[in-house]
Amino acid sequence: MKEIFSNKEEMCELIIHVPKEFSFTENLKYLSRSSNECLFKIVDQKIYRALFVENETILVEIRAKNETELFVRFPGRTEPIEKHVKDAVSLYIRQWFDLDTNLLPFYELAKNDPLLERPVSQFYGLRNMGIPDLFEAIAWGILGQQINLTYAYTLKRRLVERFGKSVEYEGEKYWLFPTPKVIANLTVEDFAEMKMTVKKCEYLIGVAQLMVRGDLTKEELLHAKDVKAAEEMLTKIRGIGPWTANYVLMRCLRFPAAFPIDDVGLHNSMKLVLETEAKPTKEEILKLSGAWANWESYATFYLWRLLY
Repeated sequence: MKEIFSNKEEMCELIIHVPKEFSFTENLKYLSRSSNECLFKIVDQKIYRALFVENETILVEIRAKNETELFVRFPGRTEPIEKHVKDAVSLYIRQWFDLDTNLLPFYELAKNDPLLERPVSQFYGLRNMGIPDLFEAIAWGILGQQINLTYAYTLKRRLVERFGKSVEYEGEKYWLFPTPKVIANLTVEDFAEMKMTVKKCEYLIGVAQLMVRGDLTKEELLHAKDVKAAEEMLTKIRGIGPWTANYVLMRCLRFPAAFPIDDVGLHNSMKLVLETEAKPTKEEILKLSGAWANWESYATFYLWRLLY
């Protein structure tokens, strides 16, 4: 994609300052882990993604201007972007890259931690890349239940391209995740081409209907008194068990103590670091994670990164 900078286009630019403990390179490597990602494209060290903000679909280009700033452009736009739209885009990107979390305490505890020393050293500057939209986060958790990551990406692409909307720029389509309103009005039969289990279809429709009715909101979950209360609110919903709930608490709601303790990937990464044949028991995991209080989410994410 061609870069042309003119005085007029400078009105369509945005600079986001990032913490010292941030590496665009590490985050880009993480985002590049699947060639089947359908919600953004990475070209020449730049991320291109469509966002729906302020009732408008906007294409953004994100790159690292240097190690202390993210440089955001709005390809195809020559008219000035209004401040409230820029603010909304900035907020989304800050949430997506988790830029407002101070990682210094986490890195300090990781220095002498037998499980975290290796991944933190290897992926320093990596952020817990989030999913700011609640419906997208829950849907991704449901899609990934009991299947491998590769097939989960395939299901996500089918869902997005079947029911999502897109914006086109220079011959490329950039997709938006389907809204709850769209999914809530579907039937299981509408998902037939996706080759997805009936139960997953029902779960997606059920969650979408709850959100459309206002019975499930991000704000309500964020106001839960603690992570356990928020987990209980989610697990009352059909199709959301402890793993999916904690995944959403980690990636969308940013509860630092969210901990999917029964996750197979977590167990396998622990085996890898500890160089053991058997996966750790729950009691062993609780003992090994004893020093992670309020960093369980980041610890899990960094250990996952060793595998994915």
